[in-house]
Amino acid sequence: MNQDLQQEIQERIRAEKALGESEERYREIYNAPSDAILMHDAATGAILDVNRAAVELYGYSYDELLVQTIGSLSSGEPPYDMEHGAQRVGLAMTQGPQLFDWRVKRQNGDLLWVEVALRYTEFSDQKYVIAVVRDVSKRKETEVALAEEKERLAVTLRSIGDGVITTDIDGVIILINKVAEDLTGWRCEEAAGKPLAEVFTILNEQTRQRCENPVTRVLASGEIIALANHTILISRDGSEYSIADSGAPIRDEKSEVVGVVLVFRDVTGEREREEELAKGRKLESVGLLAGGIAHDFNNILTAIMGNINLALLFSNPEERAYALLQDAEKASLRAKDLTQQLLTFSKGGEPIKELAAIKDIIEDSARFILRGSNVSCNFHCDNDLWPVEIDQGQVSQVIQNIIINADQAMPKGGEVNVYCSNVSCEQCGELPLPPRDYLRISIQDSGIGMAGSLLENIFDPYFTTKQEGSGLGLAVSHSIISKHGGYISVESEPGRGTTFTLYLPAERDKKIVAAARQEDAGGMPGKAKILIMDDDEMVRSVAEAMLNHFGYEVILARDGVEAISFYRESLESDTPIDLVVMDLTIPGGMGGQEAVREIHKIDPQAKIIVSSGYSNDPIMANYRDHGFLGAMTKPFQLHDFRVTLQRVL
Repeated sequence: MNQDLQQEIQERIRAEKALGESEERYREIYNAPSDAILMHDAATGAILDVNRAAVELYGYSYDELLVQTIGSLSSGEPPYDMEHGAQRVGLAMTQGPQLFDWRVKRQNGDLLWVEVALRYTEFSDQKYVIAVVRDVSKRKETEVALAEEKERLAVTLRSIGDGVITTDIDGVIILINKVAEDLTGWRCEEAAGKPLAEVFTILNEQTRQRCENPVTRVLASGEIIALANHTILISRDGSEYSIADSGAPIRDEKSEVVGVVLVFRDVTGEREREEELAKGRKLESVGLLAGGIAHDFNNILTAIMGNINLALLFSNPEERAYALLQDAEKASLRAKDLTQQLLTFSKGGEPIKELAAIKDIIEDSARFILRGSNVSCNFHCDNDLWPVEIDQGQVSQVIQNIIINADQAMPKGGEVNVYCSNVSCEQCGELPLPPRDYLRISIQDSGIGMAGSLLENIFDPYFTTKQEGSGLGLAVSHSIISKHGGYISVESEPGRGTTFTLYLPAERDKKIVAAARQEDAGGMPGKAKILIMDDDEMVRSVAEAMLNHFGYEVILARDGVEAISFYRESLESDTPIDLVVMDLTIPGGMGGQEAVREIHKIDPQAKIIVSSGYSNDPIMANYRDHGFLGAMTKPFQLHDFRVTLQRVL
């Protein structure tokens, strides 16, 4: 009996040892995976056991994890909360294994993206849900980056004004943008996966024969190709569009061709109007070009002219460099005038009006044009001429255009006579003008004159009787005078010269207040603190140099947000900002129109000047209505900059 009992005890010891070893192996296996494992009570969701990876993932100790809940281990924001977590557990019990992404919260508050696999199981009459949790934060970051890149690509494609279709190397469509959808009649979802020829049906407009597949041509040449003229696209609904097209190979990082991109646009209207609208298209192109480059070009000119002005101040007039700088300054002014002339005509530029005396403007403009010419100019102006509210630069441009024509009409020399007088509303006669006071300017030459048939078209764009000339000068002049609420007419006879007559609204009861002027190289240094806001570093730099020359303290800001911050900080200091000069347009940032409102919220008495290369912007023409005390059109010169600053200060 004792021997049997001893044997039984030994077998029990061996069994317990084997069980311990088995449990130890299970625990090692359980803790071996790098994925976190959590065992939940299927009925309550309580955590019954976790492995070592779970402790590392969540940052809790083993015992701390056992008292956590699905809710406390989740981010807490729907759908990553207790309620939705419990629903997932329920689905694992009723519908089988579940696999999903989840947002968890670690013990230190950090949030992680994880992938959760849930499986329901039963053993020893107990019901469990096993959760295997894997950290997929890096994968999620990659997915987000790819999604953002895809969205940027989609936005870019949607924003392109041309139709875009991309295909693989077999000519199967991958995607098309919105414009391509409109022209082909196929939505991207429908077109994707179809052969290009099924969606992009193109014919020769003259022969009505199907054109060669552009993908085939691109793949054969490996280069960019263009469609032949007179190619038409047949839309899904049968509509026909004349298109201009180009195709290019898409290459991977190994420079292997992996597909083709087609870019095309509807030119139906252009071709239909090609004959009768040739001049109009030319003018539109000039306007588009001028408007597109005006801002950057005028910024560059501002830097050039400003630095030339400063260089002249520090140069010896006796040195050769001084004369070269003067020539550079003249060339810059010509570039400025050319840009303004194009903008004024193509965009109908709004004048930036100020009360002015016309006599000096006329005389300066005429003398400038006739300098070195064999044509002389005589002025016959009343002494009591009424002031006018005008854009001095634009009106000067009109006078110069007319004087240029007069000079060219007298190649052997002659005289130009300019007459200026006040005209009351009763004297306007049959002119197409509202009744009010006007200033009348007549410019008469003794040149070759013109026939009446030519006078009918003299203000038309691109109409010219000269071999060299754009035909824009008088068209621009007509636009300017009309924008000023005035009127321009012409009379001429062959062999007896030409007379242009201008009427500008006069301000009989207003007085011109002369601004105090100082010599450029002299004058008392300024004591004001001035903030310059401009997105262009060259403009900021030259403006700072100019202001330092005047003796002002300067602060520079790149956009409205920075300017507002600097202004707010200055109010809390002993030396607040006295004046702000801000650019109207800041690409991709806060410009002057918004920034002036924000600064006035901080300081209603703030003095702010607006500056812009877009001289035709309505805000520049009516700057006071938008909270500004002055306006400066780029490019501005040293003297003009100082006068404007002094007037506002």
